[in-house]
Amino acid sequence: MTTESLPVRADAPARTAPKRPAVRGGRRLLGPRAGRQHHAGPLAYVLLAIMAVVSIFPLYWTMVAASTDNTRVSQTPPPFLPGPNLFGNLARAWDEAAMGKAMVNSLIVAGVIALSTVMFATLAGFAFAKLRFKGRNVLLMLVIGTMLVPPQLGVVPLFMMMSELGWSQELPAVIFPTLVSAVGVFFMRQYLSEALPDELVEAARVDGAHSLRIFWSIVLPVARPAMAVLFMITFVHAWNDFFWPFVVLDMTNPTVPVALTQLSAGYIRDQSLIMAGALLGTLPLLAMFVVFGRQIVSGIMAGAVKG
Repeated sequence: MTTESLPVRADAPARTAPKRPAVRGGRRLLGPRAGRQHHAGPLAYVLLAIMAVVSIFPLYWTMVAASTDNTRVSQTPPPFLPGPNLFGNLARAWDEAAMGKAMVNSLIVAGVIALSTVMFATLAGFAFAKLRFKGRNVLLMLVIGTMLVPPQLGVVPLFMMMSELGWSQELPAVIFPTLVSAVGVFFMRQYLSEALPDELVEAARVDGAHSLRIFWSIVLPVARPAMAVLFMITFVHAWNDFFWPFVVLDMTNPTVPVALTQLSAGYIRDQSLIMAGALLGTLPLLAMFVVFGRQIVSGIMAGAVKG
């Protein structure tokens, strides 16, 4: 029996082809909601304002405490408005803690550590993500395994090693043990695994580019957003690091966290003076974010769009 001989019911609903989006100039025309920007509602702005106040309040309280005297800070309720002693306390903290030399030392230490960590971590991340070599997974597991070892366990042998090299009480003793971090290697490996296509690396291989050429011409432009984020995180961590610099440095050649310990010496601690020193140590980080914050945020957004 053929389909032509089948009877057709008059009340049967007519079958229509599913609607497809219209095509114009080789592109599909989506619905009216396509491409529409979503605007945040009032609740989103309220939540953002609350989070901004919570984030800024510790810095504001530091400034308030640094602008009063020790008696006023210890009162109940504490002051919530700045006092008249801010610049005087800042000058005292600058002189008593030798903050000028400490900031220069911290800038050298944090800058060198951040630059070396970004470069070495990007190289290692590219190797673990895109290069094929024997023992790659085992080496990656060893790198990740070092993250499980508490750094306090290596303080004694590391201090003995720095003493044998003659670097005790010197900045290289702080810089060289932290030239690269396992966290940075893992972070860059994860980023390059997603952001760098294998086809792009293979095409460069076909054109005759070696690994260093691929790294310089292809990997670095792709990894720039992650490198910016890693640099910022590493710089802040190195700037605020206290434990190892306190062990290996003395008060004649301190970093900022080590220098701040001079302000808390004695039986009676001047809390306003300590807060003034903490404010001085925070200002360079704030200045760095003000100068490079837009580039860092744009790099993060570019990496998110690529992902």
